[in-house]
Formats: sequence, structure tokens, C-alpha cells
Amino acid sequence: MSDQDAREQGSPLAPEAVPRDFDGLKILLMAEQDRLPKRLRQAAAFALDHPDEMAFGSAASIAERADVQPSTLVRLAQTIGYSGFSDLQNVFRSRLRDRWPDYADRVQAINTAVAQADHPMNLLNGFVDSARISLTRLKDTIPEDTLAEAVKILAQADTIYLLGQRRAFPVTAYLAYAFGKLDVRVVLVDNLASLGPEQTRFASPKDVLLAISFKPYTSITIELAQELAARSIPVIAITDSAFSPLTSAAHLWFEVLESDFGAFRSIAATFSLAMTLAVAVAERRSHKQKPAQ
Repeated sequence: MSDQDAREQGSPLAPEAVPRDFDGLKILLMAEQDRLPKRLRQAAAFALDHPDEMAFGSAASIAERADVQPSTLVRLAQTIGYSGFSDLQNVFRSRLRDRWPDYADRVQAINTAVAQADHPMNLLNGFVDSARISLTRLKDTIPEDTLAEAVKILAQADTIYLLGQRRAFPVTAYLAYAFGKLDVRVVLVDNLASLGPEQTRFASPKDVLLAISFKPYTSITIELAQELAARSIPVIAITDSAFSPLTSAAHLWFEVLESDFGAFRSIAATFSLAMTLAVAVAERRSHKQKPAQ
């Protein structure tokens, strides 16, 4: 039986065929997510959303955070073709070994700051370290071709609709300000008085929706993204998981994994990506509008 036949019939891949790099594992889990039982899907989503914890934690500690049994992690690994949890965990450890050799020290520094959070300077140091980790991860994980394609689509749009609620709203509000200053036509879908559907009513396939949502995903963001996608309006999403409900509606999407300090999650990386999109789109439009010499 070929590897393709095994996947179509719901059988695990042969041990020699399973991915040994994180990007390959992510593609495999996304392809397999619909056939995974609920608990295995929950564990898979946690693994993709928290790759650093997967690298450093024990099966017991990871299971506790993922709200599953340790045996569920073993079953997940074996279901997709790995010999066991340790074999699967090696993929996550290789990822950090290649990219962030000092990451363990940074995590320890944040944990120390949390324990000493009664002093304001320790709080500042903790938030700065958290933001630094988020920014380093962003720089190393955003695909260059996806970024270029997003800029192209946004620059060609007649109007850019900006949608984000709760923690994502400051980012869309900033983008509305930045695009406006850069002479790019935008509509900020703030959903004030639950008018989000009315604010997007006149969007056409010549426009684009830039939607941002993180756990817990806001229903209005998901619903409007799906509605506009059904109307053939391109959707570009910024979210925090390959299993995010935004990804199915998006023409393309960015996965931004923000680090947290205590119970407070940074949005430094998301803002950096937003600033990049705004400036890059404005530059592309200005070059397009320059008359030929």
C-alpha cells in the first residue's frame, strides 16, 4: 500500500515516511484533522499552537495544559505514524535546535519574572522578554512568498476591509489609521451596534477583507469572513493556529504565535506584521502609480 493510499484509508504513514521537520508535521496534521477523533484533534491543535511547550514539556505536563490524558499524546503520535510520543517530540525539539538555541534560557527568565512580579521592573522585563520571543519567532516563521502574495492582493484591492474584535481590535484600528495616512482606502469593520454585516454589505470581489482573530475566536469575525469568502471576496487572515476557523475561509493566512507573560499575551508580533503590510502595500501602490519614464 502506498503512503497516499494509507492516508486515504485512515491508516498511519509508514515510520520512514512521517515528517521529521515541523513544517512537514504541520502539513500532515492539517491534512489529517478531519479524520482524527475529538481528543486527538484537540491534542493536535495544542501541539501546533504550542510547539515550544511540546519541545520542553513532559507528556504529563503537556497533557495537563492540553486538557487531555498523557495516553492521548501517545495515541496521536502512533495514529499519524510515529513510534511514540518521544519520537513525535523530537520534531519539536529539532525545530528549536535549528532556530532558537537560547530559547530555554529565555523561557526560564520569563518564569523567574512571573515569580517576582510584585516589583514593577520585573513586570517590565517580563513583558519585554515575552515580546522579544514573539518577534524572533515571527521573523523566522513568516513565509516570504505568502507575505509577498498578501501585499500584492492588498495593493490591488479597491477597498481593504479591516475586521478584528477584542484583542485583535487595536491592530485593525491601527491599520485603519496607517492605511488612511498612506492614502489607501479602507473600511474599519468595528461591528458597533452589531452593524458588522451592514458595514461589509457593499464589499465586492474587487475588494479584500483582512481579518484578525485569536483564541477564543470571535463569532462575528468568523461569520463575516466566511460570508465574504462565499461572495468571492478574497480573505487574508492573521490568526494563531493552523486549526483556526479563519483558515478555511481565507485565500491565504498568517499564523502568528505570540508569547505570553503570566496570563497576558503579547501582540507585538501581530503589530509588526500589520505595520509591514501597511507600508509594503503603500510602497507597491506608489510604484504602480508612477508614470513611465
